Amino acid sequence: MKTIASILLHLDAAPQSRDRLTLACRLAQRLDAGLLALYAAAPSGTSLMPLPMGGGGLTMQDVQRDEERRAQARAWFEAAAAGQSRLNWSELHATAPMAEVFARQALLHDLVVIGQHDPDSSDAAGVAPDFAEEVVIDSGRPALLVPFAGRYHDVGRRVLVAWKASREAARALSAALALLQPGAEVHVVSWGSDPSELRPLLQHHGIEAQFHAEGGDEGQVGELMLSRAADLGVDLIVMGCYGRSRTRERLLGGASRSVFGAMTVPVLMSH
Repeated sequence: MKTIASILLHLDAAPQSRDRLTLACRLAQRLDAGLLALYAAAPSGTSLMPLPMGGGGLTMQDVQRDEERRAQARAWFEAAAAGQSRLNWSELHATAPMAEVFARQALLHDLVVIGQHDPDSSDAAGVAPDFAEEVVIDSGRPALLVPFAGRYHDVGRRVLVAWKASREAARALSAALALLQPGAEVHVVSWGSDPSELRPLLQHHGIEAQFHAEGGDEGQVGELMLSRAADLGVDLIVMGCYGRSRTRERLLGGASRSVFGAMTVPVLMSH
């Protein structure tokens, strides 16, 4: 039985969707998995922030612009999916908050591929700034987050596993095993835990990893993790996502918040 047989990809109206699509298609081919590209972007006239009474509303220009963006995303998909029967397209037309509805769809897949928030293109993307965080926390599914800067067409050759003796980190590691490429170089890095305790499990999977104990948790783990990832030249970070949701409030742990905001390579997270 395959660990990852179905991938859900989030597409929106921002240009970064094209690179995200390329990466997701490459993973689907390598894993022999089905892929559903789900276009989910709020209409241009729908503010992602609260409006004064009577504010907002769609204009003909909004409708035309949204159709052009949707058509462009569909064209990217058609080009990427040419000749591949297991790649499918769908569109999300939601009246409820977009992240809430998308997270519900994510429950039906093994892996979710979504993009990091780009503060310079949030209006064009048609998604709220905390869309990715909400999907990761509310769906509980393993999620591959793709940075808005840079181009990433594959992952799993050189990997940093941020280990913490927690449910979240263990779930992220389990999902990551399917993404490792043959002969992958794996580094297990930990702050305040013993990374070598993973040695027997990884050896059972045929992985001879390198282990790095980085000292105690000093409250800057997110920044230290990103720095270590750069030093090691990894193409993927694997980590647990620590946080919880409340009505009208989203709470993230410090390391999770730092990585969401400043990731420099794709990050596989699980909550």
